[in-house]
Amino acid sequence: MDVRDDMLRRLKARADGFSLEQPFYIDPDFHRVDLEEIWYKDWLFIGHDCEIPRAGNYFTVQVGDYPVVIVRGKDGVIRAFHNTCRHRGHRVCTQERGASARLVCPYHQWTYDLDGSLVFARQMGEDFDKAQFGMKLVACESVAGYIFICLAATPSDFAPVRASIEPYMKPHRLWEAKVAHRNTIIEKGNWKLVWENNRECYHCASNHPELCRTYPEAPSATGVQGAKDDPVIAEHWARCEAAGLPSEFRIDPSGQFRTARMPLIQDAESYTMTGRRAVRRPLSDEVTTSHIGTMLLFHYPTTWNHILVDHAISFRVLPLSAEETAVTTTWLVHRDAVEGVDYDLDELTHVWNMTNDQDRRIVEENAFGIRSPAYEPGPYSPEHEGGVMQFVEWYTTFMTNRLQGKAAPLSAVA
Repeated sequence: MDVRDDMLRRLKARADGFSLEQPFYIDPDFHRVDLEEIWYKDWLFIGHDCEIPRAGNYFTVQVGDYPVVIVRGKDGVIRAFHNTCRHRGHRVCTQERGASARLVCPYHQWTYDLDGSLVFARQMGEDFDKAQFGMKLVACESVAGYIFICLAATPSDFAPVRASIEPYMKPHRLWEAKVAHRNTIIEKGNWKLVWENNRECYHCASNHPELCRTYPEAPSATGVQGAKDDPVIAEHWARCEAAGLPSEFRIDPSGQFRTARMPLIQDAESYTMTGRRAVRRPLSDEVTTSHIGTMLLFHYPTTWNHILVDHAISFRVLPLSAEETAVTTTWLVHRDAVEGVDYDLDELTHVWNMTNDQDRRIVEENAFGIRSPAYEPGPYSPEHEGGVMQFVEWYTTFMTNRLQGKAAPLSAVA
């Protein structure tokens, strides 16, 4: 049976409220279809404006088979290109990040301007037309300090994403922030397992002692189920909205992305062991209200985020193989915050460094068990795992329609 037909048959047969069958988590052919139908066709969070603040600053990323370079041009515009020289395919930018007045392929020194145009190609003959061999563009959008790319030849409309998330993020002025710290861990599990683990706190009490000092374990804190009926959350939304901070739970009809501002435990303001702010200088000069909790942004398949009063944390998910996933965590602070004066780096990063490593072990043990021939899909908790159910429902509906050649319809799951 063709792998796509097999996937479609299994998706249609999946019992509501149950995890996926084993091949969705371990099979290289299933993973290849995930890449082709999701990762190569949809908008992906890839980084931050503030990572490339000046003309010529760039960073590179690998999405499946596609090497991509993101660069700020002389005109200030952020662009993305396929990181493949138009001469013989060598990667133009071979470092993870850097700065250059022009992009020069190290193989034969073909040289590109920051807008991707080819400006120099040595000894290519009189009839050679440089204008025909610029770097190939990748669709790129920047919204409130976040950079998204889409590898599709005809990208879907980004406007719904922008309209949904920009009002929530704009007060935090993240395009003006700076990176305090960044790290990447490799989790030996499928990208969907990484997301399933993230989408619930059913496991938090017994696995995340540091995080649980400030982040509530209540299912309503995920922003998927019961949030509106929780009086603590309702009061928090009303107070933040009155201060000009959009806060109420909002999910796109497709189920792919959502935002909500959630309170932390009691008087906590930040993800620290004490609950006190990790950074003396507020993240944004515009946000002066205290105890704003965390602004949660989720966008499948690449990112979840926490934006607090003193700093922001972004998480970027990229699949490396059917059973390996790279998770990059970036801590952002006010551009004028000084390490050692306004914040201590260990204090700033401790809670999520610990939590990330704990989640890595959980995902890897989860993957280990799923490899067993005895594995079969199990039921999610309707009380605690609504977020996981929503993610798996999104994936199931999305992939079913893609495999049937249809545009993804609106999802009723919230």
